[in-house]
Amino acid sequence: MSLPKRVLFFISMMGPGIITANIDNDASGITTYSVAGARFGYSMLWLLIPTTISLVVVQEMVARMGVVTGKGLSDLIRENYGVKAAFYMMVGLFIANFGTTVANLAGWAASWELLGVSKYIIVPIGAVFIWLLVTKGSYRIVERVLLFACLLYVGYVVSGFMAKPEWSAVLKSTVVPSVKWDPEFMLLSIAIIGTTITPWMQFYLQSSIAEKGIGKENYGATRLDVITGCLITDIIAFFIIVTCAATLFPAGIRITDASEAALALRPFAGDYAFLIFGLSLANASLLGAIVVPIATAYFICEAMGWERGVSKTFKEAPQFMWIYTLMIGISALIVLLPGAPLIGLMVASSVLNGVLLPFVLIYALSLVNNRRLMGDYVNPKSYNYITWGTVVVIIALSAVIVVSTVMKLG
Repeated sequence: MSLPKRVLFFISMMGPGIITANIDNDASGITTYSVAGARFGYSMLWLLIPTTISLVVVQEMVARMGVVTGKGLSDLIRENYGVKAAFYMMVGLFIANFGTTVANLAGWAASWELLGVSKYIIVPIGAVFIWLLVTKGSYRIVERVLLFACLLYVGYVVSGFMAKPEWSAVLKSTVVPSVKWDPEFMLLSIAIIGTTITPWMQFYLQSSIAEKGIGKENYGATRLDVITGCLITDIIAFFIIVTCAATLFPAGIRITDASEAALALRPFAGDYAFLIFGLSLANASLLGAIVVPIATAYFICEAMGWERGVSKTFKEAPQFMWIYTLMIGISALIVLLPGAPLIGLMVASSVLNGVLLPFVLIYALSLVNNRRLMGDYVNPKSYNYITWGTVVVIIALSAVIVVSTVMKLG
């Protein structure tokens, strides 16, 4: 196959990997990275290297299962471990995803409020737009819209350069690990891992590959799609941390969400950086509000054995469409409630995702190493080591947080 044909073939196959990884940088993710940069400067950048390696391994592993089996992850959990296991996983993920959806719509509202647009106008507009896109559009249309929107993440790279960081310090902090035995540092470490490698990603990626109908013969292109997406998403995360570390950390400015970061950037990096950061937050928030409810509808319907798919109609897949509709509608209403604890929901959803992730990875590891399911496509040993290492690190960090909290209470 000639090079131009290979490029065209890759373009036709790309989508699930790039979209899944990039939309992981939603409002919760951007908030986590912004807070990390503002609170600890460049010192958390090194975490992105092992996290990126883990992300590539986990996403490729899940994509491989989707290509080989033609089924979603929730489907495989139900078939191999029973309805009860799938149900408990479904409940935990629904709670985490609901908080994430609220956080994304809150990020959408906050980003436009920076520009003087009331949330009571922009939230209904955003909710109706994404509802129509998914319920009335096909998988191909939704995928094209999401891929185009992923291009807008470059705004964070631009704002990073406009912040004029000290690049030698950035490089040193990226390659030299620095650990602070501080509960907030540990909590943000869990949140960074939990927002970069989220449970919903694994379900969405595998289900979207199955719905797109990608087979074993296209595994190479899908693998490249996944790796490309993982690298891009953590490059974006890198520049978000750098932007806030270069501007807010030296001034001792504490923030609680990404919209505050955009506002705080204005005196240090200028109006353009403020505008780019704010509009990029709006884009990321809306994308997250589209995909996270889709992922939720996928895994609930798979766990229960119901018909599902973005290309389906309300008549063909009523449960899928109603789950999506209710998540969008209720989340929008919560964001519009005066005094709703939106920041608490954002942080809680990131931490809950970090706590749930080991359970999802353990199921995925067990399935991908099942030769009856995967044949010659079972995991190489190196992948198992990296994934188990990720599980152990998350459990250890969670234990440190619990112990620290108990000691403080005592």
